[in-house]
Amino acid sequence: MFGIFKKKKKEEVVAFHAVAQGTVMPLESVGDGVFSGKLLGDGYAVKPETEEVYAPVTGKVVSVFPTKHAITIETAEGLEVLVHMGIDTVELKGEPFEVFVSEGQAITPETKLANMNLDKLAETNTVSTIVIVVTNMDKVSNLSTVNEHVVAASEQVTTATMA
Repeated sequence: MFGIFKKKKKEEVVAFHAVAQGTVMPLESVGDGVFSGKLLGDGYAVKPETEEVYAPVTGKVVSVFPTKHAITIETAEGLEVLVHMGIDTVELKGEPFEVFVSEGQAITPETKLANMNLDKLAETNTVSTIVIVVTNMDKVSNLSTVNEHVVAASEQVTTATMA
């Protein structure tokens, strides 16, 4: 009658995790206008201390870029998540990356996606910051705030509430 007896739709919340051991930071802190300006979507970044890169969410791998610098993931809730390893790394033609996943593979935050050769990135003066972006933010009603702090790999850092 007035909707008071309708069941409320249960809010779906997706947990996001640190993709590496290091320092998590808000996207605004990333020194690249495309990411810090949120032109591709909203998310967070991790300045890695180690070479291992893990999945930020539970889902499946949609694509691995030919240059190995980026991997896209889709969650069961329909979120499209981009994991972009380093800033301006496409020019390195995949050399500093070793990818361990393939398209269609199911993953969890404990799944190692790749290794980044931090020494090679340093030699080329390439920023190693890993950016995690939800590219279809129209499906998200709220992404909880990320404050800069030290994290362990796979540690939960934020949540997205589905719209």
